[in-house]
Amino acid sequence: MKVRGLLRWRVIGLVLAMVVIVALPYFATRVLARETQRADLWLNHANTVKALTYRIAYLIRDSEAASYRILAGDGDAAVEQRALDAKNRAPALLEQLRALTRDNPDQQTRIGALESVVNGSVTLMDQALARLHKGDTGGARQSLRDTGDLFHMHMLIDSIAQTEDNLLAERTRAVEQQASRSQFLLGLIALAQLLLLIVVVITSERQIGKRQLAETREGRAVLRSQMIVQAVREPIALFDEQLRSLLINAAFGELYGLEPKHQRALSLPHIGNGAWSDGALLQRLNDVLLRGRELWDYDVVQHTPDGVDRHVVVNARRIQQEDSDAQALLITVSDVTARALAEQKVNELNHQLEGKVAQVTDVNRELEAFSYSVSHDLRAPLRHIAGFARKLRQHLGEQMDDTGGHYLDVIGSSAQRMAQLIDDLLVFSRLGRGALRLQPVDMQSLVEEARALCMSDAPERRISWSIAPLPIVVGDENMLRTVWQNLIGNAVKYTGHHEVAHIAVDVQRGSNGDYEFIVSDDGAGFDMQYADKLFGVFQRLHRADDFPGNGIGLANVRRILSRHGGRVWAEAEPERGARFHFSLPARDLSGASIERSTL
Repeated sequence: MKVRGLLRWRVIGLVLAMVVIVALPYFATRVLARETQRADLWLNHANTVKALTYRIAYLIRDSEAASYRILAGDGDAAVEQRALDAKNRAPALLEQLRALTRDNPDQQTRIGALESVVNGSVTLMDQALARLHKGDTGGARQSLRDTGDLFHMHMLIDSIAQTEDNLLAERTRAVEQQASRSQFLLGLIALAQLLLLIVVVITSERQIGKRQLAETREGRAVLRSQMIVQAVREPIALFDEQLRSLLINAAFGELYGLEPKHQRALSLPHIGNGAWSDGALLQRLNDVLLRGRELWDYDVVQHTPDGVDRHVVVNARRIQQEDSDAQALLITVSDVTARALAEQKVNELNHQLEGKVAQVTDVNRELEAFSYSVSHDLRAPLRHIAGFARKLRQHLGEQMDDTGGHYLDVIGSSAQRMAQLIDDLLVFSRLGRGALRLQPVDMQSLVEEARALCMSDAPERRISWSIAPLPIVVGDENMLRTVWQNLIGNAVKYTGHHEVAHIAVDVQRGSNGDYEFIVSDDGAGFDMQYADKLFGVFQRLHRADDFPGNGIGLANVRRILSRHGGRVWAEAEPERGARFHFSLPARDLSGASIERSTL
């Protein structure tokens, strides 16, 4: 009965302690957190109401300023959009403001007055814009003056904001009072916890007789630790001050060929048939024992009993032995043979790569010299042909008949075409050798630039353009400019026989996240059975008399996109237009994927 009564009182004391230590602080902290959350909510509410109010005032003022700019003749599409912002956006902001203050009749009244002022201002600004479009500049100016004279919103804005500040102050005071009460309660709880702690300390003094049980449990814990050490696959060993083994786990014994019954009192230099006989390593281990130093990541090659030279990393530190004041040496070994072989292989590959880079550098140097030779050695005969054809025309003068003139025209145009082919070949060669200058590139600007260039070459053409918003990508700006000029230039060229041409530029994301750009037209098109020749050098699918060109542009496009990690392909039907697709990877300057905003 006495034991049961004591047990019952202990249970009651434990429950009381749980209530004082856990339950009461929990509820007090929860009340304090709730009040703090309420204060944060009211603060956010007040700030949101004030922000919406000031936003409405800013919209009205900004629209007025934009209207005055339009009146002064300084307006463009963006300024006109600003002038209409108050009309388009203010009603929604007023509705949000009214919803936030639905529980405050006074604020609802002020917001209603603010709505009247906003509507009046918007009406007069619309009236001013309408008069300005009709050419009534004086009437428009008068309407804008009336907006400033008749509708004043500063006092309403300040009144709404001041009311929210007053409400926030009242609610903050209420929350602070509640928080003070909660803090007082927490203080009482802390005092009760202190009393309980005193009781616990006194009770713990009576538990000294149970120390033997605790020591037994500690012995079991040590045994479990030893079992864990034995189960670890990392080789671990413990040695005394004379480097004799105290503990060797299974992984260490397996690595150095030790049987479990022969693992005690072994001298470290004799373990593993002399694998640990390295003088420098033994000196470092003795320093660890005598001076308390630590050995970290010591790399050594050991010839283990299985006949293999292993690259191992040794770590060692000094620890106190369990039952005496003597020191012990704890050694851990990591077998990094595979990593060492891999590093050796990587070094060999790097050496080979350096050789390849040197070879490529030599080839590029030879190509540069060849390009220089082509540029100069081929141009000289062409200049002679063109020059002497011109002199022959001057020499013959009126004696030259139509046939001779035709021959000389053919000679001159052929020399000119040959010079252009040389230039195109040099450009094609440089595109494959020059270094990429990766940077953010605005594709929208490049398309507009290419379109303007094509229209300046054909001002009499009637072309319907459809250009979607295009993203910013990472690439070489000059090379991507060449891509757009070739593709858009081809679209303009091959729609030349249409009275009204239709050209579209679009973009979409591929399944792997890459950007896919499309340039489509309704021009001459081509037969898809010859599509594999389309991107070759000097490959043409139309006669030069119908559509001029050298057949090098699309080859340049394919080379540029290939260097950017993309590709290009086409779809077409004869006389029904063509669609050219090209893709670019979505990457940043380091090659990683990034998010880009479209314009």
